[in-house]
Amino acid sequence: MQILTEEVDVEIPEPFMDLYKPCRYKAYFGGRGSAKSHSFAKALLCEGYEKKLRILCGREVQRSIKDSVKLLLDDQIEILGLQDHYTSLQNEIRGANGTVFLFAGLGAMTTDQIKSLEGINRCWIEEAQNISQRSLEVLIPTIRQPGSELWFSWNPRNANDPVDKLFRGEITPKNSIVKRVNYNSNKFFPNELNEERLYDQQTKRDRYSHIWLGEYEPTAVGAIWDRQTFHQNRRQEVPEMGRIVVSIDPAISSEEKSNEHGIVVVGIGSDGRGYVLDDVSLKGTPSQWANRAVSIFHRWEADSVVIEVNQGGDMCRNTLTSVQPGLPIVEVRATRGKHVRAEPISSLYSLGRISHVGTFPELEDQCCQMVAGGFAGEGSPDRVDALVWGFTHLFPQLVQRPNIARKRLTPRAATGWMG
Repeated sequence: MQILTEEVDVEIPEPFMDLYKPCRYKAYFGGRGSAKSHSFAKALLCEGYEKKLRILCGREVQRSIKDSVKLLLDDQIEILGLQDHYTSLQNEIRGANGTVFLFAGLGAMTTDQIKSLEGINRCWIEEAQNISQRSLEVLIPTIRQPGSELWFSWNPRNANDPVDKLFRGEITPKNSIVKRVNYNSNKFFPNELNEERLYDQQTKRDRYSHIWLGEYEPTAVGAIWDRQTFHQNRRQEVPEMGRIVVSIDPAISSEEKSNEHGIVVVGIGSDGRGYVLDDVSLKGTPSQWANRAVSIFHRWEADSVVIEVNQGGDMCRNTLTSVQPGLPIVEVRATRGKHVRAEPISSLYSLGRISHVGTFPELEDQCCQMVAGGFAGEGSPDRVDALVWGFTHLFPQLVQRPNIARKRLTPRAATGWMG
């Protein structure tokens, strides 16, 4: 569908035509390839071109401007030929008519800071599956200019997420447009992305419906982690840290269909609690995972690198030290099953002693496929393994098996009455 905004010619998929109609709430959810983000960006740029608007692009977690949709908006400005109208600055975008795009992470803002956003005409919450109830409750009444609108785009994660309760619950807010969109409603869906979809259909059967069809994320029956625990304990900012380690679970092979190399950054804060700080897992060659691990080691100013050596032995250490000689390395070796090693760590989550700083969808997906009998998902839980090794190193007193001397019982014949 083509939209003509004065001399600006915009093509968008048919389901997003309603973005150009006045409505208080516009909520679009669905899987990858549906053009949600691109369509929202185009619509807001066109509106800001036609009239002066104050537009907030928000999300729950924004540790830097790189986490925002600013780069997407910059690209769309060029595609739409609006460079003469919009000026992109370091942390905002300004229009010649006074339109301004602002970017913020709501989770890190105080209530008063969110309330200071009044005067906003349009608010786009991207990756809205991560928005907290607290952020929604403060934000919605703050956006109260006459004709103001709140736009939400997300790939559903859990029916209990605040945005799903708001727009997919029993009662939907008045004056709402709520639409489900997927790749098959996007006539511009590229062949390259379709090849990726078909590959995922074959190799990620347990997650395909979530990734591409916008279904809720699967959780295995009897999983030792649950998504609600992640959400309740999630933090938005890195606290003062005591120790930080980069934990690695390397894959055996670097072939295309091999497992990932799990690389997770975890630490203990000055408050004694555990924190997951980063997940940079990847598929690649030994040189690639080693370079990434060393890079992230310096980025987080970590104390050491913890690496499982069951499969590689000296090769793992040599691969890392070839990138940086003298790197402080702690080698660990598995003697028990994955689920047995994971259970003490999942218990720390249940007790509220570990928090994720930000969201780590792939890692959390793997956690929710760990059951008492092992991993219920497809492939190997390399991200979970890396996580478990890191916290096992940081909390050794909580995961050590007690060394209890057992009496040896020697059966013998009874010599007296046994009443």
